Amino acid sequence: MTSNIRPLAVVTGASSGIGYELARQCVAHGYDLVIAADEPSVHDAAETLRGEGATVDVLQADLSTVAGVDQLYGRLAGRRVEALLANAGHGLGGAFLDQDFDEVRHVIDTNITGTIRLLQKVGRDMRANGSGRILITGSIAGYIPGTFQAVYNGTKAFVDSFSFALRAELKDSGVTVTCLMPGATETNFFARADMLDTAVGQADKDDPADVAKTGFDAMLRGDGDIVSGWKNTLQTALASVTPSGLLAEQHRKMAEPGSGSKSQG
Repeated sequence: MTSNIRPLAVVTGASSGIGYELARQCVAHGYDLVIAADEPSVHDAAETLRGEGATVDVLQADLSTVAGVDQLYGRLAGRRVEALLANAGHGLGGAFLDQDFDEVRHVIDTNITGTIRLLQKVGRDMRANGSGRILITGSIAGYIPGTFQAVYNGTKAFVDSFSFALRAELKDSGVTVTCLMPGATETNFFARADMLDTAVGQADKDDPADVAKTGFDAMLRGDGDIVSGWKNTLQTALASVTPSGLLAEQHRKMAEPGSGSKSQG
């Protein structure tokens, strides 16, 4: 008789913010965890989650790399994964032509390449088992041309689209795919993206615990997508009928470097 009778969930980007709160949702719903992030604080997160009653295997790794994703997959050691919450993401502010391309590449490889590599590896196992739940953290940014955040918004447009395609491919397989699309959330995202001097960086933001609960509940229901918060829902609806050029100019006002001080002046 096995001693590990709790289902297993994998959460990436779990050191803080939405990812950490998703991990807490998993624990509250009876899952044990494998969590990963590229920051040392993921070990502190693991200790806290263990205190809430879960068995937690933790990995600090750069999930933008093939080696990092393969190391995470190796940690599963053949264990059956019931839920994969692919939340790892990286932002980058400023004008594209002024950005360091190594940083640009890291955003793309974290948000897209590493994410879909992990999804393919774990998703194949889920399909073979005939069951599993996948939650992918996209963003309402995927609906909006991201002036002064062009690469990030572009990656999220990919993730949002990819999630629906994967969901359709897995129809009737027993595996569900849900895309969580938050708006600006109170996390370390804006500091890491060097966007604290922008209007969006200084604005009031959503609570990551609320965002995580919204996404987790949608995953349990098997919904295709969920936008967290009524303001974000309204914004995505308007974005669907607004010309892209106008959306790009509106985004400039939120994300242009120094726009935070302009909005206060």
